[in-house]
Amino acid sequence: MNYRERITVEPGKRGGRPCVRGLRITVYDVLEQLATGMSPEQIIEDFPELELEDIHACLGFAADRERHIAGLQAR
Repeated sequence: MNYRERITVEPGKRGGRPCVRGLRITVYDVLEQLATGMSPEQIIEDFPELELEDIHACLGFAADRERHIAGLQAR
């Protein structure tokens, strides 16, 4: 999964935070719901404009960001 095809950053939208496909749903919104124990199906029920691939893209984005942070701290 290449999250870069689904995660967008637009300076004027949601304070420049990473969003899903230009929607006003941020990666943080999705990750927060996953962290509270919601299933992807429940999240899609709350945000019907989302697709399962969008949730996977949010996870991929978070993993890539974590790898980047860990790499910077290892120096």
